[in-house]
Amino acid sequence: MLRGIRKASSNWLGRIVMGVVMTVLAASFAIWGINDIFRGFSNSSLAKIGSTEIAIDTFRQTYNDRLQALGQQLGHPITPEQANAMGVDRVVLQEMVAQAGLDQRVQQMRLGISDAEIARLITSDPAFQTNGKFDPARFQDLIRNAGYTEQRYVARQRGVLLRRQLIDSISGGITAPKAWLDAINQYQNEERSIAYMALGPAQAGDIPQPTAEQISKYFNDRKILFRAPEYRKIVVVSLTPADLAKTIEVSDDDVKKAFEQNHGKYITPERRHVEQIVFPNMTEAQAASERIKGGLSFVALAAERGLKAQDIDLGTVPKSQIIDPKVADAAFSLKEGEVSAPIDGRFGPVIVTVLAIEPEVDKTLADVAPQIRNEIALDRAKSQVQDIHDKVEDERAGGSTLEEAAQKLKLPVVTYDAVDRSGRDPAGNLIANLPRGGDLVSAAYATDVGVDNDPIEADGGYVWYEVSGITPARDRTLDEVKSQVEARWHDDEVATRLKDKAADLLDKLKNGTALDALAASNALKVEAASGLKRGKPTKGISGRMIDTIFHTAKDAYGSAEGDQPSQWIVFRVTDDKTPALDPNAPDIKTLAQTVQRQLSDDIMGQYVAWLEDDLGTTVNTAAMAQALGNGTPDTN
Repeated sequence: MLRGIRKASSNWLGRIVMGVVMTVLAASFAIWGINDIFRGFSNSSLAKIGSTEIAIDTFRQTYNDRLQALGQQLGHPITPEQANAMGVDRVVLQEMVAQAGLDQRVQQMRLGISDAEIARLITSDPAFQTNGKFDPARFQDLIRNAGYTEQRYVARQRGVLLRRQLIDSISGGITAPKAWLDAINQYQNEERSIAYMALGPAQAGDIPQPTAEQISKYFNDRKILFRAPEYRKIVVVSLTPADLAKTIEVSDDDVKKAFEQNHGKYITPERRHVEQIVFPNMTEAQAASERIKGGLSFVALAAERGLKAQDIDLGTVPKSQIIDPKVADAAFSLKEGEVSAPIDGRFGPVIVTVLAIEPEVDKTLADVAPQIRNEIALDRAKSQVQDIHDKVEDERAGGSTLEEAAQKLKLPVVTYDAVDRSGRDPAGNLIANLPRGGDLVSAAYATDVGVDNDPIEADGGYVWYEVSGITPARDRTLDEVKSQVEARWHDDEVATRLKDKAADLLDKLKNGTALDALAASNALKVEAASGLKRGKPTKGISGRMIDTIFHTAKDAYGSAEGDQPSQWIVFRVTDDKTPALDPNAPDIKTLAQTVQRQLSDDIMGQYVAWLEDDLGTTVNTAAMAQALGNGTPDTN
């Protein structure tokens, strides 16, 4: 079973060592050692590794805590069925078993950490600081709210640090192999250039109209392609604050009052396009200022100092967005086009100039009245949505249909007579304005006629739906889809001819005919495409074509079909280059760190797998089912 668990819980190491991000302090306590809760063998054992037993109650509590944390992250509760599909139970058990095994190995190796180091780490933790200093009261409040005494918290902190010592000794010094980075760099950044001939419908020649026999045979061989899908009739009632706001009247007095209370909100402050040059010392700044007074332009000065436009441009900003107050004061005291005297700025001596000035704009009540009216209506609507939701649910609980409840509460009802699984109508068109489109269609196809369904949350409101009819999928007759069949037959004929034409041209190229000569004799044009990268289609070169191009050697010929039946190219790879790997480039450093983490995770995963075998690990599948309350043992 544990082999299956390990497969289901990839990258578990980060969960064992670091746990949930410390923004939620209580969640992070789960990683800080669980030795004490494993003390004392229990008869109700769920799993055992070495001398440590995991009790059913312990697992159940940890599992429930994890579900609660996941629910908080997702914004809604996690049902047992969803948790099972996500493999939460297997991940939690794997973490607990692995953690217990690491703790035992730490004890066997007699690793330790001093009380002074524990105290230093706790007092330097930003979570326990106020204004940059350790706050004992904050520390006590946080650990108490999480259900921990100081002694238990210190013990858990000690446990995670000791496990980290062991883990770092196994995988801490790993570096990303250059060959690995080179391979990734080549895959991601390799560029190819081609010379090619594009084949289209013109090269397929005239396609005669198919005979009745041809169409009939083509249709009968491919009936499933023209099958009518299942359609569902869906009754929808949508209630969002935006929709409800349209029905709410807001008086002129309310608009005026809101404008007066929030007048500053409707003032756009003066903005200036500012450039600055920072100097290493005031002497250089003053010398540069004198040269500007003598006629040297600001741009020329920047160029002399090797600065690019992005190095000096602060953008068009209000005064509040310039970090240094002295620079802000200087920039907003200049006229357009003026250059300041040297400023003793926070980050060194500075000279600034103003390229353009956008004056302050103070909007009048008339300017913003529609906006304010809408904001007030929307705010009032938000407070009414839940009340209306409850009334709808009360009506449905009393036996009313969705449509009857909506009519009683004067909510608009929209009926979509025929919707397939892709959200299209019988004509094949996507249905416009379908509330929560994909979610609504998926939910409608997961229920049945007449079933009361929970509403879907949408844009701060709700979308109720009810399936009132189902039209089963069926085979269409040839008469129903004759035009579609003929169009598809025609496309297939074009594709077949182009494929044969491409194969013929390719054979001639491989037998020595020059590309230019072959193109001229076939009334084709030789085109060029450069800078092609894997997975990045460009104009005229589809993703399928690019895949073939990158499977063709330099100077070799090939042919590829496009995304449409009428697209084919015959090509020669004229260039193939990969930029050199720059280990100091930010993206390469990030890549190296990612590879390093993957290697570390893989090595640590192998170590824990070995440790579980070495210590001896067993799992009571019946107890696992008991802990989850489903009575069904996990036999994986």
